[in-house]
Amino acid sequence: MNNYEIADHFSLLSKLMDIHGENSFKAKSYAIASFNIEKLPVEIGKMDDAELFGIKGIGEAIGNKIKELLATGKLSLLEKLLATTPPGILDMLQIKGIGPKKIAIIWKDLGAETLGELEYACNENRLVELKGFGAKTQESILQNIAYFKQNLGFHLWAEVEELASVLLQRLNTMFPGCLFSLTGDIRRQNETVEFIEIVAAVEKDKIKKEFSSIPDTVIEEEPDERLLVKIPNQARIRFHFTSAEKFFHTLFVTTGSAEFMDAFLKRYTLPVAPATEEEIFACNNLSYIPPALRETEGILDKASANKMSALITRADIKGIIHSHSTWSDGKYTIEQMAKAAKDKGFEYLVISDHSQTAVYAQGLSAQRIAAQHQEIDGLNEKLAPFRIFKSIESDILGDGSLDYNPQVLATFDLVIASVHSNLKMTLEKAMDRVLVAVRNPFTTILGHPTGRLLLSRKGYPLDHKKVIDACAASNVVIEINAHPRRLDIDWRWIEYALEKGVLLSIDPDAHSIEGFNDVYYGAMVAQKGGLTAENNLSSFSLKQLETFIAANKQKKTFV
Repeated sequence: MNNYEIADHFSLLSKLMDIHGENSFKAKSYAIASFNIEKLPVEIGKMDDAELFGIKGIGEAIGNKIKELLATGKLSLLEKLLATTPPGILDMLQIKGIGPKKIAIIWKDLGAETLGELEYACNENRLVELKGFGAKTQESILQNIAYFKQNLGFHLWAEVEELASVLLQRLNTMFPGCLFSLTGDIRRQNETVEFIEIVAAVEKDKIKKEFSSIPDTVIEEEPDERLLVKIPNQARIRFHFTSAEKFFHTLFVTTGSAEFMDAFLKRYTLPVAPATEEEIFACNNLSYIPPALRETEGILDKASANKMSALITRADIKGIIHSHSTWSDGKYTIEQMAKAAKDKGFEYLVISDHSQTAVYAQGLSAQRIAAQHQEIDGLNEKLAPFRIFKSIESDILGDGSLDYNPQVLATFDLVIASVHSNLKMTLEKAMDRVLVAVRNPFTTILGHPTGRLLLSRKGYPLDHKKVIDACAASNVVIEINAHPRRLDIDWRWIEYALEKGVLLSIDPDAHSIEGFNDVYYGAMVAQKGGLTAENNLSSFSLKQLETFIAANKQKKTFV
């Protein structure tokens, strides 16, 4: 059991205690333990007792519960609460806008025990009668239930990619000489996937035999020589069976989206038994189209005209832009972050701690900014030629203005402007707010443009074309926030941004050293939009970024 799984157990325990009206002090202590465990850089399972009980927020009682989890996979106190909690209450915990205390009222005062009952009660306008609820809360809950149901059964690509890779390795080991490949959404690097899909040139019965030995696994036969494998607590696996001769034919057909395949089959010939996928494109006089790009018909026109560009990769990221330190809500000091970035081969680090309005994240006052900049100056002398750039993630305030006055904003090398508060906006309000920020002469990068959290928060509405046009007019870079729960801006708008000459920037929004690794997910999703290294700010060399910053500062005037 890894740290994330242990943290999830304590988080759920805390929430259920609140729902059941248990000791609030204990509930809070379990929530704090969950938070601290999730941020640990070392797996708890590898610690001895001294290390375990020395963790911040872990006393003897919680430490013993961790040992119980590691030994048994279960937490007896949590099991007791689960036994007296209707399953539907756990579903409610997945709905944004209703925390444990509100769920307790819904359950005990309203008598709703399932999402269906809660949805019905909202439609009957019954929540407005409950203490602490109102018409806006009721409408928000309805919208979030709809969003939850829409995404039910889906997983983040980042969550299943590693599992899928391990699964392929196991299959190749178990069935040497047989052909296997990922396919479908996961091969196209879609940000969320419903299944791990695999093309398999092996006998179906052999796969059924292997997976049927896993406890509580359900195996279902599907049409078109497919098999659906449901392993408890894992993404579902769908096998597409084929022969070795038709392997690449099947792989091609199952990889492309419906739109891509419909267009291809109308315009081109698909060989029955190609030796490779490359052969399929070559025999149709098409440049090879990487799986990530096989989404729309338009990519076929580019391949036909030989206008395919080399897609960005993780190796093209030269520096870390957008990272947080202990000055705000980061886990490590600037020096620790910088040394780690240098050790990983990056040429520079852009420290972008939170601005003063973000009180919840220990946002920096003007005085603290001056002190931080002194520290950065000292570290730059110490770590040269590696360089740390002075930045801030400035909150976009309600009227679109940025935190701090122009004199303070002028002290930064780069300013990342992001919306963090009052996310429930109309399109008109959101556009007014974002466009004002984009037109601010101190804005360098528009951070995570929609504020979305994949599979949990849709984000505020934007007219993407108008935002991109405004960024083009003001020479503002658009962030591709690489955190696997954000991946924002949506890759579907990258092509339009490139057409308008807008630079993008794959940024990890790293709150820890481990967060640097998220640039991989950013690069993978950026490939889907056709991003190249030339059009990505974080692919600039140190010298190129210095030149960019110098030119960018010329546009900044006091307003």
